[in-house]
Amino acid sequence: MSERQFDRAEEDVGNILNMEHINLTVPDQQLAALFYVSGLGFTRDPYIDFGTANMWINAGEQQFHLPKREAQKFRGHIGVVVPDLDDLRRRLDRIDRIMEGTEFAWREVNDGPAHIAVTCPWGNDIRAYGPGFGTSLGIPFAEVRVPTGSSDGIARFYREVFNTPARVGQGCAEVSMGGSQWLTYRETDDELPAYDGHHIAIYVSNFSGPHSALAKHDLISEESDQHQYRFQTIVDPDSGNVLTELEHEVRSLKHPMFKRNLVNRNPAQSFFNYTQGRDSFQP
Repeated sequence: MSERQFDRAEEDVGNILNMEHINLTVPDQQLAALFYVSGLGFTRDPYIDFGTANMWINAGEQQFHLPKREAQKFRGHIGVVVPDLDDLRRRLDRIDRIMEGTEFAWREVNDGPAHIAVTCPWGNDIRAYGPGFGTSLGIPFAEVRVPTGSSDGIARFYREVFNTPARVGQGCAEVSMGGSQWLTYRETDDELPAYDGHHIAIYVSNFSGPHSALAKHDLISEESDQHQYRFQTIVDPDSGNVLTELEHEVRSLKHPMFKRNLVNRNPAQSFFNYTQGRDSFQP
């Protein structure tokens, strides 16, 4: 019998285990709730409450964090997976009139994987797909625009500093964020807006190694606490040249919120079609 051959490297996850949340400040909590909860169908976290100063929005095993401040705009787009695109269309139709006067818009896209391209009230580009990408609800990826020629250095940065798989594609660097998530840096010749401080949060199994590598390049921007630190600048580890900025909130596996069970409602359930036993989302 001939021996079967497999590419075992395809199963490698690396040191970064997941991208837990994306933080975007918003000036209006009510409008944010209408968009993320009533429109996209996600769930306001029922346990962590900040009053009107912030809200956490659950999307599967990930979150959007939305503190109340001047609006931030992600330099690229964020991919989300929702249980049903038809239900999403109905919800977006319902909030359309309320969103008049904002940057809210949506359209269907059939090139490549079919999805709905949605613009939030403050101009953030969110692309919603039906179940797939390794999840039936969540934030499987984000794509960041970066200057032309930076992909090689960005991939080296994640491989050397975080010991996580990162490959260079055609005009991009694709970084593993765990088993079914990724962060893509897409090159563009367009002029990029100034970085405004939005951030992502990641969990890593080796917490001290990346800290030492970042400190060597003087890149630690915040020593948050025992379980967390932050950095913002991504450099080419060979040359030290600055490539782009995206703040990372780096958390250890001893962080008290690691593997926190997030509550997700069934967005298809409503007062008008209520059925016992269908309140929560079931993959």
